Amino acid sequence: MKKTDPQTLDEAFSVVNDELLAMFLKKHRDYGKGNILTIKELGIAMRLSEKVERLKNLLMKKEMGDKDAPANESIEETWIDIAVYAEIAVMFQRGWFQKLEVEE
Repeated sequence: MKKTDPQTLDEAFSVVNDELLAMFLKKHRDYGKGNILTIKELGIAMRLSEKVERLKNLLMKKEMGDKDAPANESIEETWIDIAVYAEIAVMFQRGWFQKLEVEE
């Protein structure tokens, strides 16, 4: 049975990592890894930059009291995407992303 509220910071970190893995697998199944293999690490950095710009826009709207929910992605989802791309970048640096496949 999964706890709804973690009791320690490391447990909380683990819960978030599980969410990152779920997001990675979902998007990997939808898109594969060809787009990243084609544009490589610079492409990852560009995608991160786009996500950060989106995040800044969402946070500014929130700060200004804009009540309209984002149509495509929440602030939390954007943070998760940023973290997933960072993990992909680390795997790419180590050569793992290029040669390994997702377990079926």
